Amino acid sequence: MIWDELETGLARLATEGLHRRRRVLDAPCGPAAVVDGQQVVAFCSNDYLGLANHPAIVAAACAAAERWGVGSGASHVVSGHLRPHEALEERLAMFVGRERALYFTTGYMANLAIVPTLVERNDAIFADRLNHASLIDAALLARAEHVRFPHGDMAALAERLEQSRARRKLILTDAVFSMDGDLAPLPELFALAERFDAWLVVDDAHGFGVLGPGGRGSIAHCDLPPSPRLILMGTLGKAAGVSGAFVAGDRRVIDWLIQRARPYIFTTASSPLTAAALLASIDLIEQGDDRRAHLCRLIERLRSGLADLPWSLLPSLSAIQPLLIGKNSAAVRLSEQLFQRGLWVPAIRPPTVPVGTARLRISLSAAHTDTQIDALVTALHDCAVNGSC
Repeated sequence: MIWDELETGLARLATEGLHRRRRVLDAPCGPAAVVDGQQVVAFCSNDYLGLANHPAIVAAACAAAERWGVGSGASHVVSGHLRPHEALEERLAMFVGRERALYFTTGYMANLAIVPTLVERNDAIFADRLNHASLIDAALLARAEHVRFPHGDMAALAERLEQSRARRKLILTDAVFSMDGDLAPLPELFALAERFDAWLVVDDAHGFGVLGPGGRGSIAHCDLPPSPRLILMGTLGKAAGVSGAFVAGDRRVIDWLIQRARPYIFTTASSPLTAAALLASIDLIEQGDDRRAHLCRLIERLRSGLADLPWSLLPSLSAIQPLLIGKNSAAVRLSEQLFQRGLWVPAIRPPTVPVGTARLRISLSAAHTDTQIDALVTALHDCAVNGSC
């Protein structure tokens, strides 16, 4: 029977240490979490600035619900584009210094919109091998040649671009890589895009709000120019603390997405209260230098405390701090031991990361305290010495 195959597949995942389980939270997003009835300190959220529960954002959402209701009623291109959506797009474009911006319900949808709308058969996509799953799926949907290059290897990318005879070329990359926490060589990528007349699409899911002057993201951090060939995707459910994503760039690119991007045209617009909440969030990001400075201090504190562990801490200066364990079972066991001690750190396994590189993904937030960081450092040292917590 066909469902027997599912039973076999699920059993195999459990045996290989790859079966995922969802935990139920009984508290709002934040370091102090209640999970499955247990109080824990969470190190697994992408709420990098601690804005998910900010009173100003909550107040903006409540006021917008009173004014606009909770549903948009249609897609943006029919009747679902309300004034808060328009105001958000204008604010985002100004914030990141691009001509126009387009709001999407999720970052996954934004990436699925960008790539297949700009390239197709007889074109070529040049993608970093560690790109996020949404970028990989976007490349497959485009039906263009999908050329992958070794992570961060600019010489290999240049060689592949040189050899390509594609009609149009598109370079596709994360800015901050979600499982390693390192920053892509954006200036070098932009130089290659200029040299080979290619689009450069940058997914700044984990840099927006955290890096750059005023939290404007990785492109601002690297001081890239506002070129028409440069397309920025930023998510708004991580450092911004709400949900959704945006694409920013040249006005012609944005208009083309509105006309041709299927994930934009054929989906109901998000709630106007979400857009209103995000308008409040952008103000907080812009004024958030103290939050970003505190986050940087926490990163330094954690890295210093974990420097002498038997497991490798990958070279990341971002809020994502991966601790490389190796075997799936070992990563899961260590994660469970920490959870029993009141520390929630997720084990990341294939296919999210390459086989043999299972890890703990420690995600820091400006809402964390020094005491919480020290508790995690102490627990990991105890596990390393004693084999258990």
